[in-house]
Amino acid sequence: MISRDEIFRMLWERPVEVGHWVGFKDLTDLHNEWLRDWLYGHEDQTLQAHRGSYKTTTLSLFFALHAFEQPNENLLYFRKTDTDVKEICKQSQKILQSGCMQEMSRIVYGQPLILTTKSETEINTNLVTGIRGASQIVGLGIGTSITGKHADIVVTDDIVNLKDRVSKAEREATKIRYQELINICNRGGRFINTGTPWEKSDAFSLMPNIKKVDCYSTGLIPPEKLAKIKEQMSPSLFAANYELRHIADGNELFADALLDGKVAQLYDGIGHIDAAYGGGDAVAFTIMKRNTDGSITAYGRIWPEAHVENCLTDIYNDWSEYRCGTIYSERNADKGYLAKSLQGLEIPAATYHEQQNKYIKITTHLKKMWKKIHWIPETDLDYLAMITDYTEQAAHDDAPDSAASLCRILDSKQPATTADYLRGGL
Repeated sequence: MISRDEIFRMLWERPVEVGHWVGFKDLTDLHNEWLRDWLYGHEDQTLQAHRGSYKTTTLSLFFALHAFEQPNENLLYFRKTDTDVKEICKQSQKILQSGCMQEMSRIVYGQPLILTTKSETEINTNLVTGIRGASQIVGLGIGTSITGKHADIVVTDDIVNLKDRVSKAEREATKIRYQELINICNRGGRFINTGTPWEKSDAFSLMPNIKKVDCYSTGLIPPEKLAKIKEQMSPSLFAANYELRHIADGNELFADALLDGKVAQLYDGIGHIDAAYGGGDAVAFTIMKRNTDGSITAYGRIWPEAHVENCLTDIYNDWSEYRCGTIYSERNADKGYLAKSLQGLEIPAATYHEQQNKYIKITTHLKKMWKKIHWIPETDLDYLAMITDYTEQAAHDDAPDSAASLCRILDSKQPATTADYLRGGL
């Protein structure tokens, strides 16, 4: 039987073993190093690690071990939204309730470990002996009110995400919220920040003691899989998310998207589908409505590696929810088959024969209107990222092509009727 001293030695030297015992077999010596830094460090620290590096899994293990080892310290955990914190809290609770943690508790504390608070965002155990009323672990969205809250450790995890990449307003809001967290850290407390960078001016620019772990140093992603990921992303996005560096995209065409559109202003707009029929392309759906002041309210969504027929139910639901009118699509490839499918759903459909070079269309019509377009917050962020990352050499252009096609229609004096398009149109 393992002794109390052996448990303490294991936790000091190899806390990752607890992860292996509860089923996290992919955790390595690297994750053991992260755990030791978080459990026993005294300084503020920031870990930037590539996507798919098990940052959040390791963090859930840290939460459980910290609650076990330092039961009288409280920890506030922040993610982008309230919903985001639920998964990791649930995972930490499962670790605390596991057989190995229960046995360790009996040996160290002479009693089983009981969760006295077990909610989607809060954890407290019977190991607490202090008189403070705060739970050991509380998870919050970064936009939640923090008035009156204090913590010995403040943890942020993925508070920077794709929304920060496509929106300058979101980046600035995240930075302000991060700066506000300084006020809730107790004297002698510390910050632990983890995540993946998205843009050179995001909130990571404010975080201290950054340690970077890129996709080449961990060995966690096989080279063949990494090559496929690289093919499917823009160079700047791959560099940020996997190589943890920011590169200037000399051919960048589109600045940050405006994510402040109002849904009601989208009603009675027109739509466009950039169809795909399997393979690597995405189906892209766009709705736009020109406002009386010349601005445009818009919505966009993509379905990666999809066949358009499998997306029609989702498209119908969006068309109905946002009270869209006619949906346009080109008939070059399918001879009007998609339009007939839409009409079968009682959606007014118009077709046109595409004759314009795609790059010229995007750089002419979408570029011209880009700063006037206000995307509603419900817009698919992957759709917007495909636009903001677009270059002439981009592997995927479905979203910018759809948006540009709709901008071209709006740019005309009056959108053509279905009959006009069937006669040749654009």
